Amino acid sequence: MEDDKISKQEAVSLHGTRNIYFPDREINFDDLKFVCYMIERTARRIKQPNAYVADHIGKDELLHNLSLADVLHCENPDDVADRWIEEYKLERGGHDVMDIDKTLTPVPPTAIQMGKVYARLVQSTLSSQENTADGILRVYHSPICQQLDNYNCSAYYEPSYFITRAYYQGNFN
Repeated sequence: MEDDKISKQEAVSLHGTRNIYFPDREINFDDLKFVCYMIERTARRIKQPNAYVADHIGKDELLHNLSLADVLHCENPDDVADRWIEEYKLERGGHDVMDIDKTLTPVPPTAIQMGKVYARLVQSTLSSQENTADGILRVYHSPICQQLDNYNCSAYYEPSYFITRAYYQGNFN
């Protein structure tokens, strides 16, 4: 049956984080990727760091959004970002990751590309003692986020295993 098939990404464990509305369903990589994408998209829109957005959403609401990700991804992402800005009382700041040197980075990564980078990092560093929301909050507070979000360098283009190693080292050196 088609419904019984799951993608390779879904099959990769997120340590059993359960959907809070459908406990028989686990949060999967696509749910994580969507939430990381929306954090990135919202942060870019309000010119704030990703950690600011994740912190204001908070653990419980991250679990809520992870649990509804398969529905939310069908909505217009601008509408979802607008709703998050209003619901979580997110304020405009001065942190513009898109303020880059066009000679160094003629085409910066898209919000969906960076969402995938962060989702992979959360997935690869998730411990068995934490749920996916804890992992999101932990990763967005890592010192390497400053390097990943500096599009004038190439840290975000590194392979996932290299970014994971840099995470554990605390830098890309």
